[in-house]
Amino acid sequence: MRGVAGLLVVVILSSSMSGCLFWGDESLEEVVETGPFAFDEPVPSTTWYHYPGTVAEPWAVDATNPLMVSSANITANLTGANTPFFASATYYGTGWDTFEPTIGITSSGAIFFTNYNGLGDGTHIIRSRDLGQTWEDVGPFGMSDDQGQTPNSNDPYLYVDKFNDRLVKFDMHALTAMFVEYSDDDGETWSIPFPVEGYYAPQDHQSIASMPHQNAIVGDVVYVYCINTGSPALGAQCSRSLDGGHTWDPQRIGYPTESFGNQCSGLHGHVAGGSDGSIYRGNPSCEGPAVYASHDGGYTWSEHTITTEVGMQQGWHSHEVATAVDEGGNVHATWISTDMMPWYAYSRDQGMTWSQPMMVAAPGVNESGFPTIFAGDEGRVVIGYIGEVNDVENENATGGVGWGGYMAIMTNAFEERPLITSVVVNSPDDPLDVTSDCGNVRCGGFGDFIDVELDDAGRPWIALAHNAAGFEEAIIGTLTEGPALYGDIVALDSLPPGGNSTLKMG
Repeated sequence: MRGVAGLLVVVILSSSMSGCLFWGDESLEEVVETGPFAFDEPVPSTTWYHYPGTVAEPWAVDATNPLMVSSANITANLTGANTPFFASATYYGTGWDTFEPTIGITSSGAIFFTNYNGLGDGTHIIRSRDLGQTWEDVGPFGMSDDQGQTPNSNDPYLYVDKFNDRLVKFDMHALTAMFVEYSDDDGETWSIPFPVEGYYAPQDHQSIASMPHQNAIVGDVVYVYCINTGSPALGAQCSRSLDGGHTWDPQRIGYPTESFGNQCSGLHGHVAGGSDGSIYRGNPSCEGPAVYASHDGGYTWSEHTITTEVGMQQGWHSHEVATAVDEGGNVHATWISTDMMPWYAYSRDQGMTWSQPMMVAAPGVNESGFPTIFAGDEGRVVIGYIGEVNDVENENATGGVGWGGYMAIMTNAFEERPLITSVVVNSPDDPLDVTSDCGNVRCGGFGDFIDVELDDAGRPWIALAHNAAGFEEAIIGTLTEGPALYGDIVALDSLPPGGNSTLKMG
């Protein structure tokens, strides 16, 4: 089987074979162990199999190197859900530009991506119905509010409510007002823009999610959005809709009421809703990276610091703790630490307690940024980030390759040291950006964040921008081969290679 590594090769030695050993007249059966990473073809140079680093030893451990595994005192368990699969990755160009790219995937398999147009034309949504090979603009095309188009968006944002298979477009206008529009037919038609409640300025970095909840009046789900105020004193502000996004509660503080005036960041990551009715938002507490949880439909929130041992990056993205909820209700979080590397932890009790943090970057990566995460079935996670191996702009660096779009994939995150399959979607000679400190500043089409999601087959898709040519083209990266993160852990169907030849702008 191509997808899963072969474990044993049995060679039957017969008397006709030269150099055979015999015990009497019986031939010797020799068992040759080829190892768990022996696939039918060589592992691509853009794929790595490794174990995460720890607080004491914060570096990747090459799982294919027995000496490194032994010296790290790791007892390898590469069976069951932790079995390695052959993996490779690529990206496809879309032909449209983007800023702070977000994506959504409906049950039909259609993929949706935000196209940034700014003042006058607003955000448009582009759609692919053939797994990223071709793309089309599905609007909304109206230029007035009653025709279903918000005329301006400082922050484009796209979300798919998987519980109702609804495409939700959430735009922020001039840092002061926000509108929700939705489509129930894969972007063929759109609702009018519904204004949301907002009292604080600026209204920035908006994020929206849904979860099934008994308080829902329409659609069996409650929608919750949160915004940045940019003020630690005010913290994040959140609101909920019980009727499918048509009307919204007044904004409330998105942290415990007893902590009012004692917040250390007004900035936050994306909101994530779980099928168990809980909703989570990542942003720093005063002690370190944290997750804020609501179990009453986004009305009240509790604060849960993940760790005090691994801090937060101190640059432009110091607020970005990304969260996800798997189908078992487990919470997963990732952030960039002071070492400029991506870290990860999980909670199996709705954020009350957390695992030891793990450094999840691929071997060779020495700087990273823009963390994002999505979870599938229980314990299956994909973490996205941009990473740099050598700095192209550093005159002392040799072989500089700029920034790449990485995905770290775990099929059993709850192992003591889970196997990570890491891929980079672009080749070393095709960087997505060459800005020296891109992971620590706002750069090109990356803006403040990127996005990652799974389709219903369990294939991960990462929304990125290709900035190197100056066009900030929206690109979408994925596995051409690898393990499914929903359903049985099997090899995904193969996709064609993409890369630089698929770019359409310029």
